[in-house]
Amino acid sequence: MAAVEVERAKLEANLRNLKLSGHVGFDSLPDQLVNKSVQNGFVFNILCIGETGLGKSTLMDSLFNTSFESTPSPHSLPSVKLKAHTYELQESNVRLKLTIVDTVGYGDQINKEDSFKAVVDYIDAQFEAYLQEELKIKRSLSTYHDSRTHVCLYFICPTGHGLKSIDLVCMKKLDTKVNIIPIIAKADTISKTELQKFKSKIISELQNNGVHIYQFPTDDESVSDVNTSMNAHVPFAVVGSTDFVRVGNKMMRSRQYPWGTVQVENESHCDFVKLREMLIRTNMEDMREKTHCRHYELYRKKRLEQMGFSDVDSENKPVSFQQTFEAKRSVHLQELQQKEDEMRQMFVVRVKEKESELKDAEKEYFHNVSPLLNHCLQLHGKFDKLKKDHTEEKKKLEESRKKLEDDILEFNRRKSQIAQQAQHHTLTLGKSKKK
Repeated sequence: MAAVEVERAKLEANLRNLKLSGHVGFDSLPDQLVNKSVQNGFVFNILCIGETGLGKSTLMDSLFNTSFESTPSPHSLPSVKLKAHTYELQESNVRLKLTIVDTVGYGDQINKEDSFKAVVDYIDAQFEAYLQEELKIKRSLSTYHDSRTHVCLYFICPTGHGLKSIDLVCMKKLDTKVNIIPIIAKADTISKTELQKFKSKIISELQNNGVHIYQFPTDDESVSDVNTSMNAHVPFAVVGSTDFVRVGNKMMRSRQYPWGTVQVENESHCDFVKLREMLIRTNMEDMREKTHCRHYELYRKKRLEQMGFSDVDSENKPVSFQQTFEAKRSVHLQELQQKEDEMRQMFVVRVKEKESELKDAEKEYFHNVSPLLNHCLQLHGKFDKLKKDHTEEKKKLEESRKKLEDDILEFNRRKSQIAQQAQHHTLTLGKSKKK
């Protein structure tokens, strides 16, 4: 008994005692989400639109404090082409799969009417690829590389005279498909006073033409103040640089000019820091969410409606996806059967027409060829007769030749015989005289 008591005491000592309290533990869900998100990594896709030479690649290098691969593009391309490059970045323990899409040759053509078409087609193609992955029976969205465009940085040429027609047309075509943030490129080429007037003119032209640009969200209390303030600074006037210049005791991204130095990260020189704060540090997840919940959903709705799917029937009653599919399939099969019947009837008619044409052609042929054929038959008969006569004549000639050869042989034989007899007679006469 003592041994049993000792064993029981050991088991009780090893047991984990749970104390009842008011804390359950589901307040750790945010931490779980954060840990899972950090483990899976993040995806962010940027589309840069602007004329060649406005510093798009340089700004990307400056935003992410790295050096991406880029090659200068010529101004002689016949059409606009989009080039996408994907990079794996890591900051602290957070991994980011960044895709930068550049519009090569944008605005370089004489006829700029369709310059936006390549951009629209690219954005729709990424939406379509994601939709097709969603519609698969066996889908793997968790491992699918989401290539949908989350933000479009539209680079505006610092002319000081407002937007160009191509800018307004392109942004109007894209404002329902992507989050647009207008940017004044190479802002160090324009004075402070002109820059403010230029910004006001750009915003005025966008509003007058009904172009909706991305507004930083103000519904979140933690960022509402800063986002409200930053919405007033759009479009951002930015300067990019890949060069570092010593300013005081620090090396800073700057552009060196004969008259001084423009510091990229100095807010009194340009809006680069504001853009980086809004684009990356504050609102990156909101742009990803708006791309999925607003722009992609709009595209998905239109595509499914084009396919003939609907949530309600003609009586405004709910209808399932399967019912819509079966109805659509039935209509499609009926259309195919109808087309097949039409094709079969058309084939029969065509065959009859061809047979009639062949019969007419045959009649015409025999009508035109019959006299010629009779003449040919007559000629053929004459040829056969001449050939037969020739053969008989040739046979007779052969017989005559053979008879002649026999006569010659007989003549030569008799000739030689006579010659021999004459020689013998001569020899006999000679002997008689000697006696």
